[in-house]
Amino acid sequence: MTDTLTIRRPDDFHLHLRDGAILDAVATGSLDFARAIIMPNLVPPVVNAAMVSAYRDRILAAVTAGAPDALFEPLMTLYLTDETTPETIDEVAGVCTAAKLYPAHATTNSASGVNDVAALTPVLERMAERGLVLCIHGEVTDHEVDIFDREAVFLERVLAPLRARVPDLKIVLEHLSTRAAIDFVRGTEGMAGTITAHHLVIDRNDLLAGGIRPHNYCLPIVKRREDREALVAAATGDDPSFFFGSDSAPHTDPRKLGPCGAAGCFTAPVALAILAHLFEAVGALDKLEAFVSDQGAAFYGLAPNPDTVTLTRGAPVPLDPIVTADGPVTLFNPGFDITWRVEGSPALPGR
Repeated sequence: MTDTLTIRRPDDFHLHLRDGAILDAVATGSLDFARAIIMPNLVPPVVNAAMVSAYRDRILAAVTAGAPDALFEPLMTLYLTDETTPETIDEVAGVCTAAKLYPAHATTNSASGVNDVAALTPVLERMAERGLVLCIHGEVTDHEVDIFDREAVFLERVLAPLRARVPDLKIVLEHLSTRAAIDFVRGTEGMAGTITAHHLVIDRNDLLAGGIRPHNYCLPIVKRREDREALVAAATGDDPSFFFGSDSAPHTDPRKLGPCGAAGCFTAPVALAILAHLFEAVGALDKLEAFVSDQGAAFYGLAPNPDTVTLTRGAPVPLDPIVTADGPVTLFNPGFDITWRVEGSPALPGR
């Protein structure tokens, strides 16, 4: 057992920072990471180059206000809609790293998402030409499909035909939650998959057994233990197709605890520490750097970060809520003491 671990500074390839008061409060929570793919599902969604640039400016202003000396690069994404055109892709190619496909009504703020993925083929072809990565929330929205099966059904109904229509497009299937998704990514050229910290450490018993735990509710919903075990094997293995994306998704407690609770786990300030605990528990601490620092950058064609971070083991980290002007935001609790922390991190000030 080691009490200190130094790795190349990691990246987060799936991050929600929201906007307004929540953005101002949580922006510094992601500063253990050098770069992050920023999700565009605001209200209204980020659908053109001007909105992308304006949102990037707001993120950098919030980071600077909270941690003036921090170095953080938001990697921006475009929100795809039924009205997105190939010309829109041309306009954002210089300011976006990726574009995000939300099936309409699949998750938070996805009402403006895509209803007919096949009709978007000319846009996806232009993305392939311009080198933009497609990030996908991989769930069908057919309410006749059980919520625990919606990722697996998406692979067959939507993703396999999309891959066949646009074979040159680089695709990231985000927040994998099933063994089926792991197998699909592993067997498909030009594909990668992100895995969250919360999908690695909880399953549906942690959501539902003995009472509902709203702060463990996310989409895609956490699945069976065997699915979680498949995710752990992929994250700690040697396949470079799998890398870290937190899907950290802050909501205020009134939104999480209301009669229709919002989906999302706020993990960013503790994500790296949770991963260190998990990787150590399965005897794979030496694989953590590849998962969080190397494989995602390689897939996106980014240079590795030149600096490092050092994690040290100590007293358990207190999981006090983040205070915002709109209400408290509760940090994700993995069900064990978080004893790793990043030295000098601004992500958990005063904790």
